[in-house]
Amino acid sequence: MPYDRSNYSGGIILQSKLSETDQLLTTVTDGVLVLTINRPERRNALSPEIYVALHDALTQAMQSTDIGSIVLTGTGSAFSAGGDVARMAGATAEELSYEQKIARLRGRTRISEMLHTMDKPTIAMIRGPAVGAGLSLALACDMRFADTSARLGTAFLNVGLSGDFGGHYFLPKLVGMAKARELYLTAPILDAQSALSIGLLNQVVEPDALEPLVMSIAHKLANGPRTAISYMKQNLNQALHASLPEMLDGESWRHIRCTETLDHQEATRAYVEKRPPRFSR
Repeated sequence: MPYDRSNYSGGIILQSKLSETDQLLTTVTDGVLVLTINRPERRNALSPEIYVALHDALTQAMQSTDIGSIVLTGTGSAFSAGGDVARMAGATAEELSYEQKIARLRGRTRISEMLHTMDKPTIAMIRGPAVGAGLSLALACDMRFADTSARLGTAFLNVGLSGDFGGHYFLPKLVGMAKARELYLTAPILDAQSALSIGLLNQVVEPDALEPLVMSIAHKLANGPRTAISYMKQNLNQALHASLPEMLDGESWRHIRCTETLDHQEATRAYVEKRPPRFSR
């Protein structure tokens, strides 16, 4: 069935049939949802179909008790080259107002918002280029793991654009404002080790080791104490803007709430009994 959703601020934005697109592959294994951008012929450049599919998949993941963590990646030798520059170059005039275009983009950028704020951990698994909006999506995730082929860059100025999908929010928090200004205004392409050295990546491994590493972490999170993981992520996000008293208030009520969960009771029993805990799903 076709669907028609309104965007974050009320404008009409995304229309598609999710079942008809093969540009985003989705698999769920043992509580881990893997979202794979699937346009290898375009280095997984983003498209209207991908925006719709990502938005829909993340919305469903937020509501699903079967999913405990999310991995975002790309098919083949690229994470994502960002916006499809060839499509931009050939674009014809749209019968949309300036305000409608803004609303459409804001609706699409809800993807970054969900990756960052949803209660479930999100992981970017990066091979090859992650540039432009592709980099922004990776930055929105809680963690970023890459292999030695990874190449990261803002790249927006190369096509005469200022940048979107939240990169200006995430990048300064990861590398500091001075470095973020450099990365946006000079637009270098960083190799994996350079990106690791400034904090853009959590870990770099050889290509054969990347997927086993990421999936091991994702499965551990998906099968862990989900309330505690959710609250831990909320604490970390609150810390980005809260005062110390506000942070202590938030930590306190979330911590006490965790003490009332079955997962906490199971974890303490398992510790005493010297066995692995079996957390509820």
